[in-house]
Amino acid sequence: MRRRDLIESFALAALVLAPASAAAHHGWGSYDASKTLTLNGKIMDGAYQNPHGTLRFESDGKVWLVILAPPFRMQNRDLPAEKLAPGTAATVVGYAHRSEPNELRAERILIDGRTVELR
Repeated sequence: MRRRDLIESFALAALVLAPASAAAHHGWGSYDASKTLTLNGKIMDGAYQNPHGTLRFESDGKVWLVILAPPFRMQNRDLPAEKLAPGTAATVVGYAHRSEPNELRAERILIDGRTVELR
C-alpha cells in the first residue's frame, strides 16, 4: 500500500469513528452545578464499566440514574464494585441533569461508613 493511500485510510477511519466516540460520552455541562442534591436511599443495581459507572438508585420513592466515576478512579479510591451491591444503603451527593429529571452526576458517595470523592 502506498504511503498516501495509508494516510487516507487512517483519515477516513478517524472521520468514521469520531462521531461514535463523541456520542458514547456526554459532557458535564448538561448538569446543573449550581444546585447540589443529596439523595439518601438504596442501590437497586449498577454497572461498573467504562466510560463511567452507573447506578439505579431509589430515594424517597423515585428511581434515579446516578452517573459515577470511571472504574479505575473508583478502584483507586477504594470503591470496588462489591461495595455497590444491590440493596446497599448509601447517600449520593451531586448535580441533577438539566433535561433528564431522573439523572444525577455524583460528586461523592457515602457508603459503608466512608465518603468517596468521585471527581
